[in-house]
Amino acid sequence: MSSTNVPIGPRDKVSDVLARDESLIEIFVRAAPHFGKLRNRAMRRVMARLVTVEQAARTASIPTERLVRDLNAALGLTEDRPSAEAPASGADAEPVGERHPEGAPVVELDVRDDLRRGREPFSRIMSAVAALRDDEVLHLRAIFEPAPLFTVLGKRGFAHESTPHAADDWSVWFWRPSTPVAPPTVVEPGIAGPDDVPADDETTRYLDVRGLNPPEPMMRTLAALETLAPGHTLVQLNSRVPQFLLPMLSERGFTWEIDDSRQDRVLVRISHNS
Repeated sequence: MSSTNVPIGPRDKVSDVLARDESLIEIFVRAAPHFGKLRNRAMRRVMARLVTVEQAARTASIPTERLVRDLNAALGLTEDRPSAEAPASGADAEPVGERHPEGAPVVELDVRDDLRRGREPFSRIMSAVAALRDDEVLHLRAIFEPAPLFTVLGKRGFAHESTPHAADDWSVWFWRPSTPVAPPTVVEPGIAGPDDVPADDETTRYLDVRGLNPPEPMMRTLAALETLAPGHTLVQLNSRVPQFLLPMLSERGFTWEIDDSRQDRVLVRISHNS
């Protein structure tokens, strides 16, 4: 079946939806004025590639099912994907079990201007997270609920709480809970993974992102590059060529080589521009 005949699903990225037909922006806007920011190309460049249809609907406080139905209707399709494609029962939307601790030292980080200008704020956020003391809370201000961060930082042991002040103004707090939850086992840079992942050596680190849902492969790779020494190489093992990552590497001063000679994996060798 042609991809143009495949119905849109809740887990599809907004960027992929708009790549099929940019006029679908008006379906988003009709569903909620909140989505008017998608008309701004700079805004769309950051927001649309990180957020799924389900996350966008939740951020705008509208039913996911209705938004999916309207998008498919605009394409002349019916939403008849198998149940496996339906969103997990609120996996990304589970409420936080506790509010951020009152009285804890707060580190403020405002990325609203970055997002409005189309700049990717992930490096700033991860730098702030890396510098956060165990007793501190990160207070992030953004123009939409940064749902992809919840999964990424949750695997690092962080809890979160989010509150909208307006459709384009959110406060999100991240902190390490007093009773940490053991993160799932994942392959991190410098840690041996499956049998087909080579061991690190003095100048090369390997990062296996196969099997991870977007945007985690991109976020993990950018986080690993924050500590990549000049003259060293990070090799990302992926299931496909990471098209959205490549322009971001250029923006950050990295060069890359792609080896897609094998059917079961793609190697992306990343290093600093010399």
